[in-house]
Amino acid sequence: MKKIITIGFLLIGFFTSSAQVTFRPGIRAGLSLSTLGFNGDFKPDFYVGALGEIKLTKRYSLQPEINYSRQGANNLEQFSIDYDNGGYIERVGYYDVNIDYLSVSMINKFSFKSGVQIQFGPTVDFIVNSNLRYSDSDVDFGFVTGVGYKLPSGLIIEARFKANVLDNYGSYNDGYYYEENNYSPSLAFQIGVSYTFGKK
Repeated sequence: MKKIITIGFLLIGFFTSSAQVTFRPGIRAGLSLSTLGFNGDFKPDFYVGALGEIKLTKRYSLQPEINYSRQGANNLEQFSIDYDNGGYIERVGYYDVNIDYLSVSMINKFSFKSGVQIQFGPTVDFIVNSNLRYSDSDVDFGFVTGVGYKLPSGLIIEARFKANVLDNYGSYNDGYYYEENNYSPSLAFQIGVSYTFGKK
């Protein structure tokens, strides 16, 4: 993760070395509705982060972000088999899953005269805390897409969808106990605001 952050700052330094390019730091925060592969109910929570808007042209900006988001799912279905004395017991359970991510994203932002913005880009998510029973990886990759609207005050209202590709909720089998989960990539709808500091 340190290498990714270092590369991000190097890119900022490279782009801002041009006199026609501007850089403005900013913050973002809002509410999220997340689930895991639509296999559970949506979990409401929040996200907060910092950003750096690198304005390369009048209409296009590259925006690296570091975000902390609380995601997961409620009532996630889980199937298990417990082997005992030559027989077995099948169970279906439902669990509330909490996953805290630290995300590093590189957002492409196109701004129009009307104030409307189109936003999209890749993200790398690091699990910093969770109640997952078994996890195949603490690192995930995904894609962010969304829209924004910039008010005259400079405040931006944003709506985004973030979809990850890896199955964080893994399966487990030790010969005596088997637990299986449906493919459950992390998905989140986010709505909130962002604001950049400096000359508009």
